[in-house]
Amino acid sequence: MRFELFVASRYLRAKRRQAVISVITAISIIGVAAGVASLIVALAINNGFRQDLQERLLGSTAHINLMRVENDGIRDWRPLLDRLAKAPHVKAAAPALFEQVLISRGARARGGILKGVLPDYEKKVSELLQTVKFGSATDLEPAPDTSQITNYKSLITEMPPIILGKDMADELGATVGSVVLVTSPQGELTPFGLVPKYVRFRVAGIFKSGFYDYDTGWAFIRLADAQRLFGLGDVISVIEFKVDDIYQAGVIGKAIERDAGKGFMATNWMEQNRQLFHALKLERVVTFITIGLIVLVAALNILISLIMMVMEKTRDISVLMSLGTRRAQVRNVFIFQGVLIGVVGTATGLLLGYVLSWMGGHYRLVTLSPEVYSIDYVPFAARALDGLVVAMVALAVSFVATIYPSWSASRILPAEALRYE
Repeated sequence: MRFELFVASRYLRAKRRQAVISVITAISIIGVAAGVASLIVALAINNGFRQDLQERLLGSTAHINLMRVENDGIRDWRPLLDRLAKAPHVKAAAPALFEQVLISRGARARGGILKGVLPDYEKKVSELLQTVKFGSATDLEPAPDTSQITNYKSLITEMPPIILGKDMADELGATVGSVVLVTSPQGELTPFGLVPKYVRFRVAGIFKSGFYDYDTGWAFIRLADAQRLFGLGDVISVIEFKVDDIYQAGVIGKAIERDAGKGFMATNWMEQNRQLFHALKLERVVTFITIGLIVLVAALNILISLIMMVMEKTRDISVLMSLGTRRAQVRNVFIFQGVLIGVVGTATGLLLGYVLSWMGGHYRLVTLSPEVYSIDYVPFAARALDGLVVAMVALAVSFVATIYPSWSASRILPAEALRYE
């Protein structure tokens, strides 16, 4: 073992004449460990929220949306869809028609987004239809021939199907087989003026994605039924795309926009959720700074304990220097001592932080209100890179705290210190 490291470790283990130094040293180790563990847990929570939201968003929405600039719908969309589906980096494409509607059942009503889809296409770009927990999404296949409807029972059976989000269904009191009334704000012209247009739908399924915004505000119907409800003809509002690299969605979207021709505009998942992810990134930085103050306080404790150690070991330092120990070696003794405190505290904090993060994520120890946070528990996702950064910062702060005490120890004059011994 190197001489300076050997002396530093002996100083840490040895009994001291002033017990307060041992107490301060222990507090320093605990402070560093607490700061590191807190940072690991906080960064794991932040990263967990980001990953969870990103996975839910990408599972519920398309990577790229193509629409008309004038927002008047896309006509002759079939050849355009077939052509763009073969574009580079595009894995799948699907047509969709969106509209805000009022969904009601009896005295209960709820506003939401109604999405007309072709199931075979939609399942390739979104996972929402694959999260149907009650009923089935197979009823969204092409509409049957309604000319064979002969009685009320057949009428109920052949009503156009609708798939509701779980929370929306609970608010409406709807179950599989229930009838809901969908009112379109587009309306239709009658001799009495413009009146809202409404159609009764049969609840064919209920999905639960785990994302509150979708579970409480989205519903799916067949594309043809949506076109009839809104009186638009064979028109869609958007073509959705799934691509092979989600982080290149912006570049791929621009290429799709050029291939589509003039009058089209492409948006991607990063643009649509930019504010959300920017807020999470800002929160990450603020969390690192604020909780990092714990490590700074621990570094001040290291500074105080080393200063008191230098005062207590003045005679020992003078003896060592009289025996030929160089000033640089004396300085290194106290640098090693402070760094050892930082290493022990950092290692303890890393172990504690990763264990707490694993337990929090595995057992879902912290629950949330989904109405506020869109998810019902706190996700933890600890990363090795975060641990490396936190460890480097903690050790760097511990090293900085040793500079003054070590310099002070190296400036001791043996003759002056031993004059009255």
